[in-house]
Amino acid sequence: MNSFFQFEGFTPWAFLVDLGLLSVLLLIGKLIRVKVKIVQQLFIPPSLIAGLLGLGLGPYGAGWLPFSGNLSSYAAVLIALVFATLPFSSQKTTVKEVVTRVGPMWVYAQLGMLLQWGIMGLLGIYLFKTIWPDLNSAFGAMLPTGFYGGHGTAAAIGSAFENLESGLKWDDAMTLGMTTATAGVIMAIIVGLFIIKWGARHKHTKFIADFKDLPPELRTGLLPEGKRESLGQATTSSISIEHLTFHFALVFMVAFAGYALSVAVKNWCSDLPAPYSGLELPVFSCAFVAGLILKLFLDRTKVSGFISHKTIQREGSFFTDLLVTCGVASIKLGVVVQYWLPLLVLVLVGVLVVFAITFYFGRRLSPSFWFERSIFAWGWWTGTMAMGIALERIVDPQMKSKTMDDYALAYLPIAPVEIILITLVPIAFTAGWGGLLMWICLIFSAVLILLSISMKWWHRKSVN
Repeated sequence: MNSFFQFEGFTPWAFLVDLGLLSVLLLIGKLIRVKVKIVQQLFIPPSLIAGLLGLGLGPYGAGWLPFSGNLSSYAAVLIALVFATLPFSSQKTTVKEVVTRVGPMWVYAQLGMLLQWGIMGLLGIYLFKTIWPDLNSAFGAMLPTGFYGGHGTAAAIGSAFENLESGLKWDDAMTLGMTTATAGVIMAIIVGLFIIKWGARHKHTKFIADFKDLPPELRTGLLPEGKRESLGQATTSSISIEHLTFHFALVFMVAFAGYALSVAVKNWCSDLPAPYSGLELPVFSCAFVAGLILKLFLDRTKVSGFISHKTIQREGSFFTDLLVTCGVASIKLGVVVQYWLPLLVLVLVGVLVVFAITFYFGRRLSPSFWFERSIFAWGWWTGTMAMGIALERIVDPQMKSKTMDDYALAYLPIAPVEIILITLVPIAFTAGWGGLLMWICLIFSAVLILLSISMKWWHRKSVN
């Protein structure tokens, strides 16, 4: 089949072949999710199934699918598009509302991020590199890159390491991040289901539901009539410009502005003395900043009223599905085999660390429904937000614990910290002060614990 499509270099038709093959794999993944019960029980998303099929049948596996040689480069572009949607996909919320309503959830979620980065990053420097001296000092940071961050963060950090100047670049970072992200999704569900069974047996759950009691749409992912959601109200007339065209153009413009800003910073820094001459800001970070600036301008000119938050959010999900598929399909199995032992140890240690963080702090920062909030956090911090929601719907099918409502508000002050951290990790480890950044994460975590105690958010016992 590889000989059927022959292109000299990368052409628009080569891109079409890549996109067509990815689409076929996504549809096959969706069909498998609809038809195979074990896949439904594990809540494996079609994008992950598609990525695994692409990995097994693509250029890094059997070689049967004629992907171009640019499959691995799409992830960096897609993550820029995902971050370009973020400034436009959330509703306005006051700081007072966040503080008064969801302070404990904010501390809990912020600790989950900072402790995972800090602990695993330092273990990589002081433990893994001692056992395996040839490892990159950022090896430990690949666990939170994949677990907490997911495939999107793996693409962002991996591309940042790959784009560094010669002698500093780390080409294996993308594959390692994608591998831990894939392992994290699997751990999120398999371990999560065992935790739910344990919680139900020990009467820690309040609204437990067996898998057989879940509605079909949660198992298959197909919404019946009457439960289908709107993708957002049309804000422009198709006689002038189609609603989707307007919103896609907005996102692509922001991503383009982010790329232009990244190139401008790189060119400006190239004239500076070392080590600043090699400084380069990730495109995804620049896209997020460009989006924030444009959002402020549109808010002042009242144009924001014509932007559908739900449509932009769906576009971000579209790019994320493609990102997961591309990311998993482009995992270099040779790199995984090369790192198999430290990678296996990293994942196992990471599971234990994240489990301890999730359930220790979950009990102490949740005045009620601690199990429902903790199982949601487990799915989120090891896999993806979708995994967290899937587990949450099992233990709280009617969402009475308000976990998702509180999270939506709590994540607003967390997102900037997360983006700053993702941006700084490649720069810090390359410059030799990665350990300092990880210690700062732990110090900040200690401050948050003291804050939660002083605000009386810390509880020795939680009740359902």
